[in-house]
Formats: sequence, C-alpha cells, structure tokens
Amino acid sequence: MSQWSLTAKIRRYFSNNSVPPDQRLGREAIISLIIHASFQFGASMSGLFLNLYLWRLTQDFTINAVYNIVNFAMTPIAFAVGGYIAKKLDRMVVYRWGILLSAAFYLLVILAGETVPNYYIWFALLNGISAGFYWTGYLILQYDVSTDRNRVRYLAINMVTFNSAGLVGPALAGSIIARMEGLQGYLFIFLIAFIMFVISALISTKIKAIISHHKTYYLKYVGLVIKKNKLWFYSLCSFFIFGLFQGIMLFLPNILLFQALGREDLVGYFGVLFSGITVATGYVISRKAQKEQARKYIMYATMCIIAASCLLVIDIKLWSVIIFMVVFSVCNPLTVNSMTSYFYRLISALPLKGQLKVESVVMREAFLNSGRVLAIFILVLLASDLQSRWLAIVILLMAAAQSLILLFIRPEKFELDEKDAVEAKANSK
Repeated sequence: MSQWSLTAKIRRYFSNNSVPPDQRLGREAIISLIIHASFQFGASMSGLFLNLYLWRLTQDFTINAVYNIVNFAMTPIAFAVGGYIAKKLDRMVVYRWGILLSAAFYLLVILAGETVPNYYIWFALLNGISAGFYWTGYLILQYDVSTDRNRVRYLAINMVTFNSAGLVGPALAGSIIARMEGLQGYLFIFLIAFIMFVISALISTKIKAIISHHKTYYLKYVGLVIKKNKLWFYSLCSFFIFGLFQGIMLFLPNILLFQALGREDLVGYFGVLFSGITVATGYVISRKAQKEQARKYIMYATMCIIAASCLLVIDIKLWSVIIFMVVFSVCNPLTVNSMTSYFYRLISALPLKGQLKVESVVMREAFLNSGRVLAIFILVLLASDLQSRWLAIVILLMAAAQSLILLFIRPEKFELDEKDAVEAKANSK
C-alpha cells in the first residue's frame, strides 16, 4: 500500500459524512497527524527511558533534575530562534531541523554509551534545541492546517494519534530492555528512535511551504501586544501555571514507577495503560467537547488531580502512583486541549490578522518552560532524593496551583468581545 493510499484512507476516516463539512480535516492536516504519530512512536520509546537511562547510570536524582532544568531552560531560546527561522524561511524548515536534530541527539547518545553522564549538560542543551525547533514548527503547523471551526476536533484527534503511537512504543521498549543484557537495550531503542525521526523528516517533505511576504519578526513588539490585549497576556500566564505541574510530570512519574517495580518492561506496560486512557479521553473530547466549556473542563480536571495528589502525600507506593497517573491521564488531555484551543482562537484576534502566530507560539513556550524550570528547581531545593517527604508535598502544591489557571482563562469574556467586534463591524457598514 502506498503512502498516499494510506493517507487517503485515513482522510476518509476522519472526514466521514457524519462530520459537518466545516469540521472535516484537510490533506495537510492528515499528513501532519501522520508525521507527529511517527515522531511520537520514536519519542515514546526513547523519551520514556532516557531519564531512566540516566538514573541507572548515576543513581542520582539531582542529575536527572538538573538535566531537565537545562533542557527546559534552553527550549524557549530555541523557540525564539526557531520563530525567526519560521518567519524568514518557513515553518516547515524549522520543523524538519527539529526532527533531524532529535535524530542527531539520539545518535550521539548511542555513540557516547555509558559516558552520557559525563556530558549530560551538553546533551540537555542539544535536546532543548531540538525540542524547541520541533515544537515551534509543529505548533505553527497546527494553526495553519486547522480552522476555528475544526480546531477542537483536530487537536483531539492529534491527541489520539499522538498517544496511540505512544501505546506501542513504551511496551516495545520495555520488552527490549528487559530481554537484553545490561544497558544494551537502552541503546537499541535509541537506535529505533533515530530511524523513526529520519522517517518523520522524509514524510514532512510532503507538506508544502507557504509563500508569504510577511517575513518581519515582531518578537520585540510583543510587550506592546501584552499591554493592549489582556486576554492574551492572561492566557500566557495560564501556561506558566500549567508548566509548574507539567515540568515535574514529564520526568518524575517514570522514576517513581521504576523505584516501585524495579523492571523497565513493567514501566513500559504501565506506560501503555496510561497512554490508552489518554487516547480514550482524547476520543471523547473529539466527539463531545465544546469550546465554550473550556473553563469548566479545566476546573473539573484540576479538582481531580488535586485529589489524586493527596494520595501521594499519604504514601508514595505503587498503588498511589498508579491511581495518581490514571487520574492524570484522564484529566491532563482535558486541560491541554481546552487551553490550546482557547489560545489559538486568541491568536486569530490579535493585530495584523494572524501574522503574530509565530511570535505567539514563542511566547507561549517561554511562559510554559519558565513554569517547568521553576517547579523542578523547587523540587530539587526541597527534595534531594526520592525518599524525601517534600517530594509528595511539592507535587500537591504544583497540582493545587493549577486552580489559578481558572483566573486567567476567560472564554466567556472572549466570546463577548468577539460578538461586540462583529456587531461593531456590521454597524459601520
């Protein structure tokens, strides 16, 4: 079966007659989902076990934390540079560079082998650059291939495909590691990830560049936009708050699971469970979610995550970690989808009629990663090891902080502003 016949079948599946025409996905939207799924298959195998690889080599919680701090601190800088490249050349250029740099990263990990901890700062910097480039391109691409009418559905389907790819990856990786001696299994899955990233880069050539005469990079003017558009600034603040919890969740749960289970294959199988729950949640969101209910979705998700975090304060054991991760797998997609859809709609309302989409993505990532870095720094400062009582307390505090997002997400006011703008335009005619 050719790539294009597969693309056509997928497109027919997601664009069936039961979906209103204005909510159906176009050709490039489908291709973007295929690229992201291919990339995620490799990333779910390698990313899940990269922190475990560092942990196995060092048994040092601080090294893992510092690695992630440097990684997340570098990412916004890479976003700023990537945004400049996207504006001057095209978003697909920086997107492919991100994919290829990710491939180069894991190739260097393979070559370095067990000496990776000696250069972990440099690896963190490279990972931050590759991630920044990749997500700059992809977040802009998400905006370009979707519309205000089908964006909630597109983001939900993206979440389904993203996590469906993540279903197979962790289980396969864990099984490979368990069957190979020493740390050789880790290096083998990093090789598979390298191959998948190269394939993703090749598929990305099927999305055409956009020829635009608007090549001015307005990043230095975002301060003025923040002053004039408070809703947009509040939305950026919400991503900072979200980053506080996400920074911890991107690396700590897998280490906690490994401490409780002692086997990488079991960590991988639980990764499948959690990804499966996220896929199911994403499917429901794609069918049932309404953009007007964003604030309510975030409120319910936050309440559930806070309750689950309380279980970790009682005791960090296998049962509490699993329950916590199950709740997180249900609630996190709800929050991410609601916030992202709302943010993209705000971009459409900014000055210059969508020409600030690159700058908006860069600023979003700057706020998000600032929250991630701050949370991990607090975690290292208060909890120097996995036995610290402060570990669970910090998780609870960061989860509770998510309730502040409700202060910054104001879809009702946004809808009112949109309505006033339309009425004003109609009256002016």
